[in-house]
Amino acid sequence: MDLQSILNDIAAEMAAAPDRGKVADYIPELASVDAKRFGIAVALPDGRCMTAGDAEVAFSIQSVSKVFTLALALGRLGDQLWARVGREPSGLPFNSILQLEQENGIPRNPFINAGALAVTDAILAGHQPKELLGELLRFVQTSAEDADIHINEAVAQSETEHGDRNMALAHFMAAHGNLSNRPELTCGTYFHQCAIEMTCRQLAMAGRFLAGGHGAPHMISPQRVRRINALMLTCGHYDASGDFAYRVGLPGKSGVGGGILVIAPGRASIAVWSPGLNRHGNSQLGTLAVERLAQATGWSIFG
Repeated sequence: MDLQSILNDIAAEMAAAPDRGKVADYIPELASVDAKRFGIAVALPDGRCMTAGDAEVAFSIQSVSKVFTLALALGRLGDQLWARVGREPSGLPFNSILQLEQENGIPRNPFINAGALAVTDAILAGHQPKELLGELLRFVQTSAEDADIHINEAVAQSETEHGDRNMALAHFMAAHGNLSNRPELTCGTYFHQCAIEMTCRQLAMAGRFLAGGHGAPHMISPQRVRRINALMLTCGHYDASGDFAYRVGLPGKSGVGGGILVIAPGRASIAVWSPGLNRHGNSQLGTLAVERLAQATGWSIFG
């Protein structure tokens, strides 16, 4: 199988696509990103990496960061984490407060915003934000085997200045006793984790610990790898997770920066970036691109 030719064909198709979705405009720093950008990378377990398009351009990974904070949280807290957050698909938008109210301040899963805030709050307990963010960056850098991965302070500041809805979610959880730190502290840490910048190549390399296989880094236990992949499949694309599973057949986690991390267990870690989003807040062309890749390679967890 000629993966490089497959990626080149996908990049050419995406470059010609007339409908590229809409760039997230509620975070000003993201609103200025060129919607014509498209990059894709496939990292094999042994570290070989094939790319096409804008795979060396850094972008804000946003909610893709939730995969890495969940890995840290499970390592630190184990199953105690599930007293704070559930494991079920949401069926509602990623920033919905309605569901949180109905379920007494317990977020439905770790990948919606309220759930990610609960996870960040859980691992922040007893630590300073800079200390936790440093630990998170080291985890990502180690998994990617690349020290040149950083937090974009301009994006973090932009999110802080326009993060009223996330602050509301945090205050609501605090009112139900499901927040250990001040909402401002938890949200500030969360905004900075979402502002991690990576290229498609870096993100694909960083995801290899979830793909496994010979040569992949061992960052967490195999049992926790399986659990994270399961949550990515069922919850990684918010209220479009079922559609993504149907179309692609692989675990994936999206972010409103236009990035998607996709795992082909035992085979590869895949990163795709196209900043235009569909109505669910997922990359429009990124979703199509990984669907094309799954079709061309036959990769699927369903056989």
